Amino acid sequence: MLYLSRKVHFSAAHSYRIEEWSEEQNRNVFGLCSNPNGHGHDYTMEVMVKGDLDETSGIVVNISDIDKVVKSFVQEELDGKFLNKEHPYFKDNIPTTENIVTYIWNALDGKLDHCSLHHIRLYENDFLYSDKEASELVYLTRRYHFSTAHRLHSQQLSEEENFALFGKCNNPYGHGHNYYLEVTVSGKPDPVTGMIIDIAEMDRIVDDEIIQKFDHKHLNFDTEEFKELNPTSENMVVVIWNLLFPNLPNLFKIGLYETEKNYFEYYGPEKE
Repeated sequence: MLYLSRKVHFSAAHSYRIEEWSEEQNRNVFGLCSNPNGHGHDYTMEVMVKGDLDETSGIVVNISDIDKVVKSFVQEELDGKFLNKEHPYFKDNIPTTENIVTYIWNALDGKLDHCSLHHIRLYENDFLYSDKEASELVYLTRRYHFSTAHRLHSQQLSEEENFALFGKCNNPYGHGHNYYLEVTVSGKPDPVTGMIIDIAEMDRIVDDEIIQKFDHKHLNFDTEEFKELNPTSENMVVVIWNLLFPNLPNLFKIGLYETEKNYFEYYGPEKE
């Protein structure tokens, strides 16, 4: 089985509102997204398909065939639209990122020849995206940023062993990174709100438990979590999971970019 993906862009406007609710209730649940006049995004959609290799042609499927199906669907139904007002489905279902990616999956599944739909990722912006596969679950990822210094040094190794293992990262004064943290939760979109989590509440939890503790800090000296624990990115993703999971029970994955080239993931102890 081979997997290949195609990227498509479209622009759309929308609003998160329940007309039966008061203005105050809409603002409390949806925040700025409740503006009745709407707001918009430049969406990026990645469509991944899977299939067997055709030994004669050397391909799974002609990419242009995927484009015909996916691009025509996007142009006809989504691109340049105010979704709540112009799309029948989103007149009755709030066009959250979770609901949009679910609708796209259901619309495209089974419509592609010589391959099958495997995965759809929909970026609302650089800091929020949703994923959908064949299960009923939807995955929502929020990206955060913090700047931190650390020294890679294990108290279980000698000075010589630490330097041999970590090199310049063992500098006694430390060094720093611009970390990008991705927090992924999973669930079924709420039939009323279209969300699997309150984003504002998620932001508050991550800010309280992670950003306020680590941002502009020296992990070895300024945090309780790493006074005795070597602040490698491997340890960091586990610590971040343990800090967030009690408050985010639908937590699915922690992703951490230490640099553009170094990325680490952790799915929690039950998935090991």
